[in-house]
Amino acid sequence: MKNITDSFLCLSYWPSAGSFGFDTDILATNLINLSVVLGVLIFFGKGVLSDLLDNRKQRILRTIRNSEELREGAVEQLEKARARLRKVETEADRFRVNGYSEIEREKLNLINSIYTTLEQLENYKNETIHFEQQRAIHQVQQRVLQQALQGALGTLNSCLNNELHLRTISANIDMFGAMKDD
Repeated sequence: MKNITDSFLCLSYWPSAGSFGFDTDILATNLINLSVVLGVLIFFGKGVLSDLLDNRKQRILRTIRNSEELREGAVEQLEKARARLRKVETEADRFRVNGYSEIEREKLNLINSIYTTLEQLENYKNETIHFEQQRAIHQVQQRVLQQALQGALGTLNSCLNNELHLRTISANIDMFGAMKDD
């Protein structure tokens, strides 16, 4: 190591007039070296760095375009979905209105049917009552007639004797004879 250090020291003593030599001042040489390295990097790396930045920019722009296209597609689908929703809501309202109308119509039909049935039942009831009244009247008439006939027979049997019997028969024969002549 000592040889390397000695050789650097020797180089530092070279005369600077028109000759080329090494500067042992580390701070000054580092700045120069850094400047040279940065200059070379910028000169040669500018194209690579520019290409990397351009590629990154293109990917970002592509991503933005894709995002915009996806957003436009999503907006379009949203509008279609809203249109379908409006259509379905309109259909639902129409079905609801038609359903209510149908329910009201069925309700009126049912009420009319019930009124008709009630009228028929009222008529049937009235007919049944009339029939039962007629039957009861007929039964009462028959019973009254039977009782009257029994009373008449009883009266006739109690009052009838042979002479009255013969007079009644003669009166009846005379009535039939007078009817024949007319």
